[in-house]
Amino acid sequence: MVGSPALRVNDFRRMRAPQILWLRAKLVAAVGHLPTPPSTPPSCSDCSTKTQPAAGGAPSQSASRMWKSSDGKFRLDTPTSSVISDPASQKTILLDHIKKEATIMPAPPAMPGSAPAAGPKAPAAPGQAPPMKVEDLGKSMIEGHEVEGKRFTLPPFTPPQMPGMPKMPKVPGAPQTATPKAPAGASALGAPKPPQMPKLPHVPSVTEVWTSVKLKTPVLTKVSTAAGEQTTYCKPVSTEEPHPSVFQIPQGYKIKPPKV
Repeated sequence: MVGSPALRVNDFRRMRAPQILWLRAKLVAAVGHLPTPPSTPPSCSDCSTKTQPAAGGAPSQSASRMWKSSDGKFRLDTPTSSVISDPASQKTILLDHIKKEATIMPAPPAMPGSAPAAGPKAPAAPGQAPPMKVEDLGKSMIEGHEVEGKRFTLPPFTPPQMPGMPKMPKVPGAPQTATPKAPAGASALGAPKPPQMPKLPHVPSVTEVWTSVKLKTPVLTKVSTAAGEQTTYCKPVSTEEPHPSVFQIPQGYKIKPPKV
């Protein structure tokens, strides 16, 4: 044949390691850089979460389990649902164990809780998300595990102001008359009031995360908001590599398209 012949299976088997690496390099150059997840220690942790409402109601308890593979895959299980993330494929799988459904979604561009760039920042305009403050809490020991902590503080949300009522345009040559006012006591007669923005509690959202230095997984997480406080403690129970099926959709689950 004239030109470059097609690469057959037998030709690939006869290639040596340097040739295979060269071919892979050419493919990578053609399609772009292929990101490789960083190697991290595998682990499995049992977690317990306590939620205390701000109104002073009875606290609630919930249990979950967390897996992490050496190539960066992550899974979080609750009694009714699971979340599986794969940084290599940039996808997140949501499992509904009640309905036996799986939803595949693209992974967000940045992981939640990532530290913003250092330096002063201008305050957020009304109606926009305020900037997050990140503090390094240093290292400590929790149940025999060396951990390092960070605190993420999100200032209270500032709602935008309601727009005013538009004014009537002036017509040249027309007599100017005063705008009629509602009679006194009209509100008592059932006249509707103008809409108002709901009042939000002016309380910052604070998240404190203590991560294992060895396993790179959260050991203690505290979240305080206007709704109350939630504390999650995760105890490592295994450092063996999880089975690949842990990060796959179980058989019999129906693939459900994500909501737009």
